[in-house]
Amino acid sequence: MATTRLTRSITGSNATKATLSFWIKRSEIGGGAYVVFTNRIDASNDTLVRFTGDKLDFKDYQSGSNAARLETTQFFRDPGAWYHLVISIDTTLATANDRQKMYVNGEQITAFASRTNYAQNTVLNINKTGTMEIGANNSADYFNGLMSYFACVDGTAYTPTSFGEVNAASGIWKINTAPSVTYGTNGFFLKMDTTSPGSDTSGNDNTFTAAGTPTLTQDNASSNFCTLTPLIRMSASLTNGNTSINDTDSAWHGGGSTMGVSSGKWYWEYELTRIGNYSQDGVMGGLAGNGYNDIYATYVGSKTAGVALNTGEGSIYSADSSTAWFGSANSQGQIIGVALDLDNNKIYYSQNGVFGNSSNPASNTNGYALSATVIANKPLLPCFSIYNCNISYNFGNGFFKTTAVTSSNADAAGHGLFEYAVPTGFFTLNTKNLNTYGG
Repeated sequence: MATTRLTRSITGSNATKATLSFWIKRSEIGGGAYVVFTNRIDASNDTLVRFTGDKLDFKDYQSGSNAARLETTQFFRDPGAWYHLVISIDTTLATANDRQKMYVNGEQITAFASRTNYAQNTVLNINKTGTMEIGANNSADYFNGLMSYFACVDGTAYTPTSFGEVNAASGIWKINTAPSVTYGTNGFFLKMDTTSPGSDTSGNDNTFTAAGTPTLTQDNASSNFCTLTPLIRMSASLTNGNTSINDTDSAWHGGGSTMGVSSGKWYWEYELTRIGNYSQDGVMGGLAGNGYNDIYATYVGSKTAGVALNTGEGSIYSADSSTAWFGSANSQGQIIGVALDLDNNKIYYSQNGVFGNSSNPASNTNGYALSATVIANKPLLPCFSIYNCNISYNFGNGFFKTTAVTSSNADAAGHGLFEYAVPTGFFTLNTKNLNTYGG
């Protein structure tokens, strides 16, 4: 949501109880302040939920000092995961530590780097007259990542079980997309699943106004999609929810993604949004010295555990050896499709929907065979290298940078949105498909 926020001015209540519940997927890891939610009354009074130094920090700032604060000792550094965060407040309770509680994925956090408890019966800033913002604080400290199913309750302190539950089969905390709660006067529930992400579905019609350009991706708390990751060493800059790479340096810079696979058939796309020199995009295994941890200053196809299309000449590289695929260089603005078949250990590339080398992934025809070294080092991660280029990936999110795909091609399971048709038998890289079709 970088430089994007949702805002709403409210007329306050005098509540001593409230709940915040939201699902987020972080993009930018490291220093700085990344604000999830605030209700700002003035410079000396606000409620703030943010990440600082990768710690989760809740503050209720009243008359220039903290009426309450919870700052975690734990760090939130997984850009491939959706987190469910709940802050439950009831200042009428006799026990000070019970007046504000914080939960992550259904589990209460009890250890804090900094803790200030509310005085009993404190009136909360969270629903006083002010300006609520989601994704920023006073048009600054923007949250960089994704959000969905954002709820605020005015007047009741709920536990996480009102908004999620444990999946009996997997033991994983999962979302309740229709919580049965009483939202109160200033409460709201933003699913963020339509063209109007600020639309309130609580019944209160407490709708927010969007500033900037919200990107309504397919990636959400109930279906987590693959993205690129800043956790693998790299020198390139990731943007747009870790789906775009921007580089103007005259040198190779590489990196990887959040989901690896060892079996099954998978499809994704990327757009050559700017070509200065070259890019290499494909898959890599984790072989020490020749895997995805070793491409921060070189190209994917130079490594024995990597295979990639070199867009500068339209050939496939592996172990620094090239094989003709398209027969000519790819052009700026073209969309490259990648079909990875790990049941037959082949990879295919298409150019604006047409697969090269007279190949057809649906019929296992003329694919590029992965080497024994690549196969031996599964799981394979989608990886990239760029040399003065900008690349934007669509792992099924439905966007290249902030531009939506113009088609509505989903996989056979109904997941994802792509510019070109997904080959028969191939699927989007997301958690639902990984669970069903291997990986």
